[in-house]
Amino acid sequence: MSVRARRPTTPLTRAVLPVVGGVAFFAVLFGTTWLLADRVTQRRSSGEATVVRTFEVGRVDDVAAIVERDGPILYPDLRDASGARSIVIDHTGADPARGWQLYLAHPDDRDAACLVRHVPASRDFVDCEGRTLDVSALRRPSDARPIVENRTTLLIDLSGG
Repeated sequence: MSVRARRPTTPLTRAVLPVVGGVAFFAVLFGTTWLLADRVTQRRSSGEATVVRTFEVGRVDDVAAIVERDGPILYPDLRDASGARSIVIDHTGADPARGWQLYLAHPDDRDAACLVRHVPASRDFVDCEGRTLDVSALRRPSDARPIVENRTTLLIDLSGG
């Protein structure tokens, strides 16, 4: 006794069944893709955000020459217009791979609202009250530090460590 598979007999069922089968296949494919994408997105949003932890300033010899010629370099805050996280990069000494310091762009005895401006071609800054300050009178950041990589490249570590 053999069992034969039933084949569609009418032209309508022969035309509709493949279309229904194709639609069902693509619905299952779409649903699977949707679930996988949702799961990946949930996993990424629940974990730590991927952010840049270092900022490459440039070659130490080039940046040291700029600081020697023009004074410390003031990098404005790139996150927002308040300037609260503006950074000043300074270098002292003859060795371009050593002597790097970071400062925040406000005096050590004032808050971040008292931004400074650089006096061109000097190591001086003028604060919000008109006082002229040496770069060493600016606040040191607790969450950023300079790194010299392979004695050639100056980086700013923003990881807070």
